Amino acid sequence: MVVEGDAIRTEPSEKGLGLLVYTEEKLGNCQIRIVYRPQTPRSNAGVHIRMDDGILNWVGRDSIAVKRDAKGKLPPEMSAKMKEASDKEEGAWYAVHHGYEVQIMDSGDQFHRTGSIYSYAPGADLPPTPAGEWRTMIITLDGNLVAVELDGKVLTRFDSTTKEVPARKQWYEPKREYVRPEIGYIGLQTHDPGDIVYFREVSVRPLAKP
Repeated sequence: MVVEGDAIRTEPSEKGLGLLVYTEEKLGNCQIRIVYRPQTPRSNAGVHIRMDDGILNWVGRDSIAVKRDAKGKLPPEMSAKMKEASDKEEGAWYAVHHGYEVQIMDSGDQFHRTGSIYSYAPGADLPPTPAGEWRTMIITLDGNLVAVELDGKVLTRFDSTTKEVPARKQWYEPKREYVRPEIGYIGLQTHDPGDIVYFREVSVRPLAKP
C-alpha cells in the first residue's frame, strides 16, 4: 500500500498477493465502513475479515515469491510456485484460508464479484455507480451473520454456520475445513500488478447492545 493524497492505494507486486493487516485489535460484532474507489471494473482487491491469530505470524514476513514474464503473465513454473504458497498457506494466502474475503472486483461472476463472500456466498447485482466515484461498503458482523451492502444496497447475507456452501473448485479459493472465528482480525488485500484500488476510509463501530 502507498499513500496518495487523502487515501491509500494498492501497490501490487509481481511477487504475489499482499495484505495490510490491522493488528491493534480483533473485531467482533460490529460494522466496518469502507470508502473506496476502483480504478477500473477489473481492479481486484478485497477486505479480509475474521482472520484467526495465525495471521500475526506472517506480518512482516515474505512468502513464496513469483516472477512474471515481460507481458506480466505467470509462466507455468511460476503458477506452480503460487499454488505452492496457497497450499502451504503462506503470507496473504494464510488470510485466504483462515478468514473470509469480501471481494472487490466488479467484473467477476456472482461468487467472485464485489460484495460476495469470495467463493462462499454470491453477491447481488451492483448498484449503478458512475466511473471514478467513491463507493461506501458496509460490512456487518453479527454473530454468525456476515452482511455486505454497497451504497445502500444489500449485496450479501451469509450465515457462517451453514453447511450449504459451494464446493472448493480452484486452488486459489479458500479451504473449507477451517472454522473462522467470530472475533478476528481484518485486512486489505492487494492482488495482481495493475489492480489499483483506492481506500479513503476504513472505520469501525460496535453494534448496539440489546
